Amino acid sequence: MKVNVEKIENNVATLKIEVGADEFEKALEQAYKKNVKRFNIPGFRRGKAPRRLIEMHYGPEVFYEDAAEIVLSEAYKKGVEENNLEPVDHPHFDIDQIEKGKGIVATAKVTVKPEVDLGEYKGLEVEKMVYNVTEEDVEKELKALQEKNARLISVERAAQKGDIVIVDLEGFLDGKPLKDGKVQNYPMELGSKILVEDLEEQIAGMNAGETREVKVTYPADHPNKELAGKEVLFKVTLKEIKEKELPVIDDEFAKDVSEFDTLQELKQDIKNKLEERAKSFAESSLRGSILKKLTEQAKVDIPQAMIDREIERLIMDFAFQLRLRGMDLKEYLEASQLSPEEFKAKFQDRAYENVKTSLVLEAVAKAENIEVSEEELDDELSKYAEAAQKSLAEYKKGLKEENLEYIKDRILTRKIFDFLKSHAKVTEKVVEGIAGNEGEGEEEQV
Repeated sequence: MKVNVEKIENNVATLKIEVGADEFEKALEQAYKKNVKRFNIPGFRRGKAPRRLIEMHYGPEVFYEDAAEIVLSEAYKKGVEENNLEPVDHPHFDIDQIEKGKGIVATAKVTVKPEVDLGEYKGLEVEKMVYNVTEEDVEKELKALQEKNARLISVERAAQKGDIVIVDLEGFLDGKPLKDGKVQNYPMELGSKILVEDLEEQIAGMNAGETREVKVTYPADHPNKELAGKEVLFKVTLKEIKEKELPVIDDEFAKDVSEFDTLQELKQDIKNKLEERAKSFAESSLRGSILKKLTEQAKVDIPQAMIDREIERLIMDFAFQLRLRGMDLKEYLEASQLSPEEFKAKFQDRAYENVKTSLVLEAVAKAENIEVSEEELDDELSKYAEAAQKSLAEYKKGLKEENLEYIKDRILTRKIFDFLKSHAKVTEKVVEGIAGNEGEGEEEQV
């Protein structure tokens, strides 16, 4: 068996495969044993007919396909390993010759992982956002705690902004009931803008027990295309009005909502946690800045097969999130009025960026020989084992291979970013306050 790489062009490797007559004969015998029970030859019980007779009845080529699959898959695997190829798709075989007594001559073409031109990845000029925690930040957190611990008290007056109202809603479009447009005992906070803002504004002023018809025009960019830009009539019955009774923010409040005895201690704890969050935001902003610069300057010709595979992964994740909310993908597509092709196209750009990011980080690791040692992996696993109250050996025993690879990838990505940060030219930009700054980092995967 001979396998040679003829060329690698446009991320496609072409392998020339030659299988000798003896190896092909062994494969034909394997194919015969695998399929003999399928043939019914007069004078023989099923599965007992000699190969020679089967070939006489059905032609000498009857076992060629299965035999070719056996030897070509073995030859392909050998060629990939010997030439250090990294396939990203299934191979396509073209058979030039196949004949008993002569063997097989074939060509295999497969898309391989592309080379990455990183450019100058050391000394990247990047910006790091540094968030200073302010007293306003602390007060906002306190206010959120106060809102969370508010009491709801039923009141007999007209509904107003800030109230929690319990309503029955039924929607009509062009005189016809909306699909899934009827709900009962629905709680909503007026002014929260969770529903269409115009609807909440028209419920304000209603009294408990009152029914009112209100017209609402949906915004043109509403995600439900059936409703976007349309006027919908809602029949609203207000059943109950509740107002929030906020607790006084003092030492007693601190004791009720935390383990602290004084408001000052609670404030200090909030500040400490916000400062930790600010550090995390700053690191995320730096990682994002490095990754943006790195991927912008890197050049790589990404095969569509890699992008398609990433699109499939993203869609699977999306479908899983839908299931958690009690909806399947088919229902989502119907509600969004999207064809499967239109839906898939929405993931194209994100998939491209994900694949490019992965390839670029992998190229940095390769260029700098950045790897994860067994000691580093064990150190990381020890943290998980301790949290699970297990020994390291016991914890590792319960992990699947893909779990270990995922954890190794996270460690590797961390090491890559540590290397890039240590060689970057970082400028800090100070921002007062962290409210509204999400500080999102890049997904840690290679």
